[in-house]
Amino acid sequence: MDILKINNISLIINESKILDNISFSCKKNEFISIIGPSGCGKSTLLRIIAGLVKPTNGTIIYKNRMIKEPISNISFVFQDFALLPWLTNIENIKLGLSRFKMSDDERAKKAKNLLNKLQLDHFANLYPNILSGGMKQRIGIARALISNPNILLMDEPFSALDQLTADTLRTDVLHMLRQKNISVNLVLLVSHNVEEVVTLSNKVVILSDKPSKIKQILEIDLNYPRNKRDEKFMDYVDKIYSILMRE
Repeated sequence: MDILKINNISLIINESKILDNISFSCKKNEFISIIGPSGCGKSTLLRIIAGLVKPTNGTIIYKNRMIKEPISNISFVFQDFALLPWLTNIENIKLGLSRFKMSDDERAKKAKNLLNKLQLDHFANLYPNILSGGMKQRIGIARALISNPNILLMDEPFSALDQLTADTLRTDVLHMLRQKNISVNLVLLVSHNVEEVVTLSNKVVILSDKPSKIKQILEIDLNYPRNKRDEKFMDYVDKIYSILMRE
C-alpha cells in the first residue's frame, strides 16, 4: 500500500524549469534515496515533499491527503545540522515540538525519553558548539524524531562528516529505524554518494540533469547490513553510475 505519492511534480523558477513531471510512489517500510547530478533539484524536490516549497504543477499525497504545508507526520533532517547555538541540546530537540500544544514540562519529558532511547542523555545540557559533527547530526535527527513522524526526510545528512563518522552514523540510523518504538515507517534520503545510497536504500530514484526527469527507479535487493566489498553491492554501485552517466 502506498503511503506517499509524488504525482507529476514540476517546478519553474524565473522561467527556468527545474523539475519536469516527477512521479513515484512510496510504500511502508521503504528506504528511498534520490540521487542525481549536482544542482539538479534533489533538495528542492525533498522540500516540496515536506510542504516547504510549492510546486508549479503536481501534487504530493500522504495517505489520501494533499500536502500543501508542513505537517506533523513528516519530519526533516538538514544537511547543516541547523542547531541553534544559544540553546542547549535538549532545548534544540524540544524545538521539534514547537508546533504542538503541550506544556514545557511535557516537551522536556518527551525530549529526555528520546535522549535516553538514543543514548544521548549525557549531552542533554551541553551546547552544540562543543559537539563533534556526528553528535550534532544525532541531535538533529533526535529533533526530527521527537514528534513521532511517519516519514523522515533527510537532505544529505552525512555529507558534512568525515568518512568514518558518516559510516558509523549510517549504521546507527539503520539500527534506530528498525526499533519497534520508533514511529518512522518511510525514509526519503537525498544523496550524491552512490555507495551511501546502496548501503541504505531498497529503492533509488535516479534523476537527470536540469530540467530533472526520472531516468530510472532501481530496486536494491540486498540484505542488511550490507558489505561494500560484496560483489552484488559493487554491481549495484556500477549500475547506478552507468545510469547517471547515460545521456
